[in-house]
Amino acid sequence: MIDDFISKIEKLKIEIKELKKNLDIKNKIKELKRLEKEIQEPNFWQKEKNPAKIQQKAAQLKEKIQEITNLEKEIKDLEEFLPLVKEDSKEEKEFKQKLEELSSEIKNQEKEVFLSGKYDSYPAILSIQAGAGGRDAEDWVVLLFRMYQKFFENKNWRYKILSQTYTEGGGPEGRIGIREVSIEVKGKFAFGFLKKEKGVHRLVRISPFSSKGIRHTSFAKVEILPEIKTEESQIDIRPEDLKIETFRASGPGGQYVNRRESAVRITHLPTGIQAASQAERLQGVNRKIALQILTSKLQNQKLKEEDEKLEKIKGKKVLAEFGNQIRSYVFHPYKLVKDHRTGVETSDVERVLDGNLDRFIEAEMKL
Repeated sequence: MIDDFISKIEKLKIEIKELKKNLDIKNKIKELKRLEKEIQEPNFWQKEKNPAKIQQKAAQLKEKIQEITNLEKEIKDLEEFLPLVKEDSKEEKEFKQKLEELSSEIKNQEKEVFLSGKYDSYPAILSIQAGAGGRDAEDWVVLLFRMYQKFFENKNWRYKILSQTYTEGGGPEGRIGIREVSIEVKGKFAFGFLKKEKGVHRLVRISPFSSKGIRHTSFAKVEILPEIKTEESQIDIRPEDLKIETFRASGPGGQYVNRRESAVRITHLPTGIQAASQAERLQGVNRKIALQILTSKLQNQKLKEEDEKLEKIKGKKVLAEFGNQIRSYVFHPYKLVKDHRTGVETSDVERVLDGNLDRFIEAEMKL
């Protein structure tokens, strides 16, 4: 028992050493010292154009360094406590549990090695649009929407529906179809984790809309944008280039109908790019949110034009139809979810649609 624990502790020590190297902790410590010295200068607030941003960067570096320091300390504490652990005791169970927790935390930290992109730490704007497949595709948007909601909840991320367009008529289990929905997602490395979910998602099932029980294939397109603040953007948006429209927020009917024109749609006339928000009851707030989304879209467009490498942010424009899918979800004649880029697959379709996407996303991150 003791030899096994010693072996696991040694493994953790090797893993934390490798993690520090991959996260470049030495340079992070140097950078933090430099920033803290800069912040302490008497004229810091007058000299810097964006002092709050420097403070935020310093705080992020400090947090990351502290997380790794804490892990090292916990491993050392376990090593020192080991001689006191007796076989088949309460301490042995607690010791084993702590080893598993530390191993899990190191693995979580290792994921951040792949999250070093310029916008990976930003909040994300996730949009789902119905593609080929008619009513089945609109119902597929509902199922994907629920899948991502559950994924966000599993990660304790906050999210807010910014806009959604419902379809006419009911679907299976009383679901109301959705043509398009946009969601703001806030959580640690939200954009970094989600960015490679962009693309076409394909569903194969017996259509609940077919009286003959025919198998049907439908498609939905997922788009991911980093939420870039207006003040960070390099885009100069002129008021005369904007067409601003108000409308009633879309709802499934009955008591949910919004009878006030509080929703806002903004069109950038030179590019035709649109953004909308119906998240709030006040028109002014929705206008601000829509402008924020438009800023992110325009910034993304500009970056793509300047550098082809930054196509990673949104990806190439593809049609939501057969042949372009990144992942397939098959209910019939067999059950299978398969990611066509990584080869990761599972027969537990229901579990995936319940938001268990980690194995897919972790594989995507390494592409």
